[in-house]
Amino acid sequence: LYLNNNEDSQLFTGKSLRLGGSKQLYADNNTFFGDLSAILIDNMPIWAEFSSTPSNKVSLMSEWESKLAAIVQETIHENVTSFAGVPSWMMVLLNRILEETGKGNLLEIWPNLEVYFHGGVSFEPYREQYKKILPKSDFQFYEIYNASEGFFAIQDTNDSNELLLMLDYGIFYEFIPMDTFGTPNQRVIRLADVELNKNYAIVITTNAGLWRYMIGDTVRFTSLDPYRIKVTGRTKHHINVFGEELMVENTDTAIAKACAITGLEVIDYTVAPVFMQGREKGAHEWIIEFRHAPEDPEHFRKTLDETLQTLNSDYEAKRYNNMTLNPLVLNVARPKLFYDWLKEQDKLGGQHKIPRLSNERHYLEQLKAMQLDGLMA
Repeated sequence: LYLNNNEDSQLFTGKSLRLGGSKQLYADNNTFFGDLSAILIDNMPIWAEFSSTPSNKVSLMSEWESKLAAIVQETIHENVTSFAGVPSWMMVLLNRILEETGKGNLLEIWPNLEVYFHGGVSFEPYREQYKKILPKSDFQFYEIYNASEGFFAIQDTNDSNELLLMLDYGIFYEFIPMDTFGTPNQRVIRLADVELNKNYAIVITTNAGLWRYMIGDTVRFTSLDPYRIKVTGRTKHHINVFGEELMVENTDTAIAKACAITGLEVIDYTVAPVFMQGREKGAHEWIIEFRHAPEDPEHFRKTLDETLQTLNSDYEAKRYNNMTLNPLVLNVARPKLFYDWLKEQDKLGGQHKIPRLSNERHYLEQLKAMQLDGLMA
């Protein structure tokens, strides 16, 4: 699809810098487990390694920080023409490469770079950061939507934020409208019955053996002919404590717009509800790690809150005159807070992601405790 849209591409004159997960061995029965990306790399034909970097040996290393150092040393001398990996972890790697080489941008290291194939998390909070280190007007960003359970959709045109739903990949699709999800009125509909601009949970049946399996993602249809979608979040990662129906798509877009207005860059964030107590109204509490701490956090907080209201009418209604929700609460995270949290959870690198939204405060409280410990230290 990419080559069809870019006939002058020189993609295969160089290598693809791939950033996959780790592979480990079950000692008791000699079987492997790990991230799908690592298992795929380990089972590819030998010729696939010739067009990729780093080597399989480095790609499959299990210890993230050693793996990161090894990737830097292997890749900086290659002719890299493309990237493939999750935006959050790829950004960590690319910043490390810039630090190690002392270069101002990636094109000074790899002048033939032309495309980044990304997926796993929303690209919107990271888009401007990538544009800064890839200052090339015709550089392409292509999104793919796959998981352990199947390959679902692919960006099929340049400069698009929509994904073509693949109907011939051995997957039968059904959908649950999110306005009934988890209620006694929950219903399942066919692909032929979906509507534009409504959020649905995906249910799949596959020729690999899954039967009416919920993969946990939510999508919104942007076109019905052909079927094109946008991934809007996770069935478990949303906030609807006060009827605000906040989706990850809302918060990712709000973060991107607030950063554009304030000139800031966000590395990671998570959001949880502040529950009503007595006469006190509820709110949303955010903890955000910035690349550089804002000089005026209150300005960013207000901008983010107002932007979110323009993107989600239910949130706006609850925020109107502080009727149900008070203004959002902002915690500015210390440097590397989210990295340290993932390290403590043994989830560095690979396909591991920060949970963006939650209907309870478990993740947020863990992060706040680590924030306090770090500041005291």
